[in-house]
Amino acid sequence: MMQDFNSWRPHRVLPNYWTAIVAAAFGLAGSFSVLAAAPPPTGAQGIAAVEYRLMPPVVIEGKPIHYDQLASQMQALHVPAISVALIHDGKIQWARGFGVERPGGPRVTPDTLFEAGSISKPLTALEVLHLVQEGKLRLNSDVNRYLRTWKVPSNAFTQSAPVTLRELLSHTAGVTVHGFPGYAAGQPIPSLVDVLDGAPPANSPPIRVDMVPGKTWRYSGGGYVIVEQLLEDVTGEPFATLMHDQVLRPLGMSRSTYDQPLPSRLLGQVAIPYHADGSPVAGGPHVYPEQSAAGLWTTPSDLAHFALGVVEDLAGRGSRVVSAATVRTMLTPVLDNYGLGLAVGGATNRKFFTHGGVDEGYQSVLVAYDDGRDGAVIMTNSDRGGFLGNQILRTLAYTYHWPDFAPQRRAIARIAAVRLAKFMGYYRQGMPTAMTIASSDAAGGLSYFHIYRHGSDYYSQITGQMPVRVFPESPSEFFAAVVAADLTFDVGPGGKVTSLVLHQNGLTIPWQKVPTAAAEADIAKLQQRIRDNTPGPGTEAALRHQIETLERGQPDFSSMEPGLAEAERQQLPQIKDLSKRIGALKSLVFSKVLPNGVDLYVATFEHGQLDCGIAPLSPAGKVVSDFCHQSH
Repeated sequence: MMQDFNSWRPHRVLPNYWTAIVAAAFGLAGSFSVLAAAPPPTGAQGIAAVEYRLMPPVVIEGKPIHYDQLASQMQALHVPAISVALIHDGKIQWARGFGVERPGGPRVTPDTLFEAGSISKPLTALEVLHLVQEGKLRLNSDVNRYLRTWKVPSNAFTQSAPVTLRELLSHTAGVTVHGFPGYAAGQPIPSLVDVLDGAPPANSPPIRVDMVPGKTWRYSGGGYVIVEQLLEDVTGEPFATLMHDQVLRPLGMSRSTYDQPLPSRLLGQVAIPYHADGSPVAGGPHVYPEQSAAGLWTTPSDLAHFALGVVEDLAGRGSRVVSAATVRTMLTPVLDNYGLGLAVGGATNRKFFTHGGVDEGYQSVLVAYDDGRDGAVIMTNSDRGGFLGNQILRTLAYTYHWPDFAPQRRAIARIAAVRLAKFMGYYRQGMPTAMTIASSDAAGGLSYFHIYRHGSDYYSQITGQMPVRVFPESPSEFFAAVVAADLTFDVGPGGKVTSLVLHQNGLTIPWQKVPTAAAEADIAKLQQRIRDNTPGPGTEAALRHQIETLERGQPDFSSMEPGLAEAERQQLPQIKDLSKRIGALKSLVFSKVLPNGVDLYVATFEHGQLDCGIAPLSPAGKVVSDFCHQSH
């Protein structure tokens, strides 16, 4: 569901309708405030709202609001530490840490350090713009003019159009590699050139151009690694030193560093990272030699200083790093509401800039309005911290009356049950996903969307997930309240319902209505398989075939449904590279049936062990969806 700006997850599958983060980068899509104009709260009131009055994603007119408490949400989501800085009226109104750096450890303070993930990128972009302003770089020139240690390899795409800094900073350069997993304690750390070429000991694919530059927006952490090498080549300075001297120090970010690994003297001041299940990341924080894309260590207060520095430079007050004209360039969208290092948006004439960040065991977000009146930075030390960060951002937006990010306000329509009866039943949908060796997502399995009535209430439930209550908003639309999601039904000739469309987090996912008897028979078979823990027919042989043909570099697209085949073709270079790194398959042992019908296997390779899953085969005996990922 969430667009993790630095996650190493090339494909997402069916959105977890009930528990997923419901707005990209903790709410990049705007929503209107539901609170009438009132005096802004004091700092104490803002902190109390975060601690005791966390808002739901949807507020229903005429219904009491159900609030969550921060401590209980942190416990339920396995988030030991959260740190927040709140910007109001051009300054940091308050900064507060919640929880502990590690279970049994010291409490979090505003000075506790977190890895910022991809929030590293906008600061990198700011330094590029600083050098552009000084005349040392040009945004629209071929970056190979500046690169010395390494060059962007020439191919048909770069011959059509050279790669420029403007394109790298705006993710429009056609460069591969979405993000990076980092390096666990004890692992060898590659050089920057190793990362660029995907050469051992780098654990990510080569960074290459595989689309015509300037034509398409596609998020690429790899593009920022090219920028990092360029900055070192042009200035002759190590990247961390350059960023400290030219960006961090001028902005007053005294608790921040791009040093990777983090100096040992600072390790005792870190919020230790945790996985979604509450287990600690083995060995502690990962090391990110991709400093420009993911290597910043910082605090919410320091990132708030960055945001306020951008605002002040935009207003022409001080110009601590760049001029007002340069900031306007930074905040001007290139494609898909993304400028140079920052996403931009706003539902009103008040505009905001934002970026999210994900490193292993850390999730964070920065949002600030360019008028300096409001903003927030939220940092967490958990792979599920984004869900809670989204809730905190929503609460701050509601409490401080922002025009964006606040809960949606919805009204229940009074429609007779007999008019809604035709929508009840089962809807089928499948979203194929390519085989990946890095993803922690589960492939889509037996997926039915069940709409039903219980008493006077209506519910929807995706196979393998919890039911969620939905409410009629019009004669052909329902909405959910626990997540910001809408259901629109298509009615054909004669009033027959043919399909529904799920609208959530900018996604539009169609589901076709199917006969109830057939759906219930399928679900009964799945439930029996789960009870018996029995793999589906042919899944082991099909998964083995998928892995072994990838090892040979010749995937059998004829064995896949068209959607999966197309997805795998698009990612074939990365998939083949990752397959080489893991080595040959040694054994494949069935483990269990997941709630959505995916069969999970333990795959042992020459260089490690992965959990691999495969959805039930299609009626034609073809693979619909599969995945491999490292288990924690």
